Amino acid sequence: MRKYQQKQLLEIIHTLREAHAEIKKFFSGKKSHSVLGLISDCQESAVRIGNFIAQLQGEGTKAVQHLAEYCQLLYQLSLETGSPEAGAGLIKQLSKKLYEIESSITTDLSIRHEVVFFPYKASLWDSLESIWLAAKDEPDCDAYVVPIPYFDCLPDGTLGEMHYEGNEFPDYVPIVDWKTYDIATHWPDIIFVHNPYDEDNLLTTVSPDYYCKRLKDFTNLLVYCPYSVVVDDVMEGGCVNAGTLFAHKVIVQSEKVRQTYIRTFKEFEKANNCKGAFGSLNHKFIALGSPKFDKIINSKRKDFILPEAWKKLIGDKRVVLYNTTVTAILAGNEQYLEKLRHILGTFRSKKDVILWWRPQPLGESTWQAMRPELLDEYQQIIEEYRRDRFGIYDDTADMNRAIVMSDVYYGDWSPLVALYQCTGKPILIQNIEDLSPGDLPSENAQKDNISFEKAVKELANVDGSCGRKAYEHMKSILY
Repeated sequence: MRKYQQKQLLEIIHTLREAHAEIKKFFSGKKSHSVLGLISDCQESAVRIGNFIAQLQGEGTKAVQHLAEYCQLLYQLSLETGSPEAGAGLIKQLSKKLYEIESSITTDLSIRHEVVFFPYKASLWDSLESIWLAAKDEPDCDAYVVPIPYFDCLPDGTLGEMHYEGNEFPDYVPIVDWKTYDIATHWPDIIFVHNPYDEDNLLTTVSPDYYCKRLKDFTNLLVYCPYSVVVDDVMEGGCVNAGTLFAHKVIVQSEKVRQTYIRTFKEFEKANNCKGAFGSLNHKFIALGSPKFDKIINSKRKDFILPEAWKKLIGDKRVVLYNTTVTAILAGNEQYLEKLRHILGTFRSKKDVILWWRPQPLGESTWQAMRPELLDEYQQIIEEYRRDRFGIYDDTADMNRAIVMSDVYYGDWSPLVALYQCTGKPILIQNIEDLSPGDLPSENAQKDNISFEKAVKELANVDGSCGRKAYEHMKSILY
């Protein structure tokens, strides 16, 4: 039985208790017709409760037994409508039996909890996975993973092509088809999401059926867990969105980040004269870490499978993870493409290292939408790199494999940098204005790492248990 179902049954019990008071009053007034009508209503409600409990947990529960005895008392009372004294005694027995039913529903019936996760991109599943792992291991919890569709946003604001990545999730994650999971019917106790934008993303949007402002009406607890992490602190411009507005709880990676969210949200409340409209900020934002850190900390190289072609390329070479981002592309324009060709050309001639190039997802679609005049050259660079096969081109959903399997990070600033810090391996940030090979990873990469010491200090309290802490925290709120 679900918690909300138990609540509904207890509400019916409360209604029956009110009916008993009316029956007692009608008995005193000798209104037998009214008494019989109420008795019939009580009996119908008791039968409905009994059938519901029996359907979920079988006939042998104490609650069902008590309900059968309650119906028998109601029948006896219907035979005594002309005798107020006998009726008064039976009404007392009914009230006592009703308390026994209520107690049994509260303490004897097993309660199951339902938690549903609504990811939309497989590459971002790691922002929820460790919470799901904690939930699915609970014997009294039904944890569902329901990948949802998302759409390209057309210039006129309408929805373009639909995308669905449910078949791209790890094999160990049982996927539920979004077309068969009815939120209103299931009414999950907790919903976890990692997309906060609703209709405010100009490039892509999840289906409007899964906007946060709608989901909050179909659960007791909507939890937003950001799909990105930061090296130090978040930008204030990203703190107020549909996810933070409508979610009951928001999981953030550190106390510093939490304070930024709260401060920015207070400014929003003041500007819009809506203080308290979206809940208590001190309770809404919770600093527990990030499931993305959990994924990196708890992963080992043996956990990942490489294509045979990649294994041959790597051999005994050091692996440089080269990460290029949408933000840097838009800022750099032609200069970025020049830098990109230079880097790929440099690694082509290296014998002791192998380049693992991982462009940020949406790269090409972003070029198409915002830099269409440069798209052909960008695609040509990719085509030449893949054709010549001197390095790895990784456009898969699994970012964590690249982090764990590589030896050095090189590339743009991005959330991936914050994750790479967890490994303790060298990190170098590329300068697109410098085409000299001096900014490339070398044997002295550790010495040249501009953020390594800072990273170790800031991530000292990241222990890989955010998922467990997050699930236990949410569970304690509800149960």
